[in-house]
Parts: sequence; structure tokens; C-alpha cells
Amino acid sequence: MAEGTVAVLAGGLSHERDVSLRSGRRLSVALRDQGLTVQEWDTDAGLLDRLKTEKPDAAVVALHGGEGENGSIQTVLEMSGVPFVGTSSRGCRRAWDKPIAKALIAEAGFSTPDWVSLPHSTFRELGAQPVLDAMVERLGLPLILKPDQGGSALGAQVVRDAADLPAAMVGCFAYGDTVLAERFVDGVEVAVTVIEREDGPEALPAVEIVPEGGVYDYTARYTAGLTDFFAPARLSEEVAKAVSDLAVGAHTLLGLRDISRTDAVVASDGTVYFLEVNSSPGLTETSTVPMALEAAGTSLGAVFTDLVQRAVRRGS
Repeated sequence: MAEGTVAVLAGGLSHERDVSLRSGRRLSVALRDQGLTVQEWDTDAGLLDRLKTEKPDAAVVALHGGEGENGSIQTVLEMSGVPFVGTSSRGCRRAWDKPIAKALIAEAGFSTPDWVSLPHSTFRELGAQPVLDAMVERLGLPLILKPDQGGSALGAQVVRDAADLPAAMVGCFAYGDTVLAERFVDGVEVAVTVIEREDGPEALPAVEIVPEGGVYDYTARYTAGLTDFFAPARLSEEVAKAVSDLAVGAHTLLGLRDISRTDAVVASDGTVYFLEVNSSPGLTETSTVPMALEAAGTSLGAVFTDLVQRAVRRGS
């Protein structure tokens, strides 16, 4: 790979474009520091032609949201025969759909907060208020509302008063046609990165997330100083193992590959609840993956260089 070319795919047209560009730039610098020849590609209408005329030896998907995580770009790379770092198109689709991912995790015996998922059309056809009343009766309050697809907490809101539900629903539907309403679990929020090694997936030290405003929303995620992070997380040995087991379990059950990040919350009784999993986690200055790598005694460049080499060896 020392003489090969790696294309870092970033940007795109999703709501998370700016974050993706930041991830792509940071990853590109890290790979160049490892001696690789790196090109940064924005994903646009010219991507397929470019894959033919400038076919790289490997690609790294640093796209967040939309086509970068729902399997679309992965399908294009698979059709083009370009080896790439990251989850296959099929695995991406499973992880991208939050209700499906939660159902698979729950069926495997892991804990996840109770939830319901409903499309916008249900609220129009049956009446918004009766549906909201039934939602509260089933799940109780507080709730967290989020789009059933997407990342970076865009459209996600914690609702503690039923009177605030209609406005929260409108905000959620701005980012998708289906809402996931989930029982809000108050506890220690953690993010767990999983890296695939030669002998299988390995969970890195969990990163504890303590947002200044109490909610880890988009602003808290990407504005330096608004969130405190602890890597490794301040967990007992028993809970730390449970968190790692959940992350590796999610990575394996959903058919993810190379790298993933599982978000979870540890309740006051020590129960670890799965929230969601990200097949293309952020790599920005405030993202938890680089923090986890540092806590594990390694670096972004070293790990991704190894993943690039693995992708080239497997040829897809």
C-alpha cells in the first residue's frame, strides 16, 4: 500500500455534510502521516466516473448520514470493485434503521429502552393527539424522540411534559418521515468503539459523555467545551465488561465490519441499555472514536492504515 492510493470519501449532501468533511480531513492527515498516498473525494454526481478513471487501490468511507451510512455508497463501491474500509451495504442497512437494529439487539437478549416507531402518515390519518396520548400511555414520560434513521442527534429531543410533544414531533419530522419514540433512561451515557483485529472484533475503552446542558445534542457533540469526556469511562469493572460485551455483540449481530461505535446508557442499577450503533462514526476533534483510540494506546492513523490494508487483502 505504500505506493497505492487511498480515496477518503467525505462530504456528500446529507444534513451531516460539514461533520463528514471534518472527519475526512482529519483522517486524511492521519493516513498521510503513516506514509499513504491519500486523495480526498467529495461524493457527487461524478463519483462513478471518477471510480472508473481514477480507480483507487482502496477507499475509506468517512461519510455520515444519508448515502454514507444507509448502504448506498457502499453498494456503489461494491459494484465498482473498489475495496473499502467499513461495513458492507447489507450491514449498513441493518444498522441505519434504528428500530430494526433495536429489535435485533433485543431478540439477542440485550437490554434496550422500550420504544414505538410510527410514520408521519399515521399521525395524519388517525389524528395526532390520540396517537400521542397512546404513545405516552405505553411508554410514559420522559421520552426521547428521534428520526428512525440518521445520526448526530439531528431532530432528537427529550420530552418531559406531554404538552411539549407536538412541537417535538414537528422538529423530528423535519429530518425524516418516521419517528422513533423511546423511553428515556437517565444514567451514564457512553460510546464504545469496536475495531476488528485479526482475531476478531475488539471493544476499545468506553468513553463517558457528560454534556454541559444535560443532553448530548448536535451542538454539544461538535462544539468544543460544551461536553466533558472521560476515556476510559468511570465505570466499575463489571459494568465496563457489560458495555464492551454489548458493543461487540451489536457489531457482530448486525453484520458490521472494520469499525463501529455503539451508543449506550448505564442506568443507576447498573443495567446497560443499547441506544443505537453507527457504522461510520465521526472522527472529528470532539468525536469519541479518536478518544477511545488514544485511551487504548494507539492512533487514528495506525488503526485505519491497518484497516486499509485489510480491505485491500480481502478485495472488497
